[in-house]
Amino acid sequence: RGAIINELELVECMKENIIAGAGLDTQEVEPPHPESEIWKLRNVFLTPHIGWRRLETRQRLVDMTTDNIESYVNGSIQNVINQNA
Repeated sequence: RGAIINELELVECMKENIIAGAGLDTQEVEPPHPESEIWKLRNVFLTPHIGWRRLETRQRLVDMTTDNIESYVNGSIQNVINQNA
């Protein structure tokens, strides 16, 4: 997701109040360069890109994978995106 952010344009839009605020957990460059203007903006909230590292997140993934495999083995497929494919 960070690659879709043009940091220079975002900074300019934030300075000119074209965009009222931004909350980002990914950036164009992680972490942003120490001289980046993004650090100085009061209407930008930066959080670390660590959502995947939480134990609860990994446990949820394991539980979902287990449920999907058990359902498949029992002939009841879950999470079907295109059933006709």
